[in-house]
Amino acid sequence: MSLTSWFLVSGGGTRHRLPREMIFVGRDDCELMLQSRSVDKQHAVINYEPNSDEHKVKDLGSLNGTFVNDVRIQEQIYVTLKIDDKLRFGYDILSIYCCFLSVSGTQYE
Repeated sequence: MSLTSWFLVSGGGTRHRLPREMIFVGRDDCELMLQSRSVDKQHAVINYEPNSDEHKVKDLGSLNGTFVNDVRIQEQIYVTLKIDDKLRFGYDILSIYCCFLSVSGTQYE
């Protein structure tokens, strides 16, 4: 049996595991904190949909926008994320990838 885990990866290689719940992305008091001044205090939200096993991103009306594959997404509208998508919050770029973990702990990418 295997479990699917989704990650955001920064340009420097830092991994951020996406939990199976809603998280806030921003500069201050968020589950995923980015230190760029181009990121609002509460910039976006990433939500997990258990029925479809998908993660979705929504911009919260940020000044510098949230982008999926270099396309700015509309405020307050969820966009479904896919493997190899490039997410940008302001000027901070993160890549999405999926990792399959077996019950024994062996990792497959």
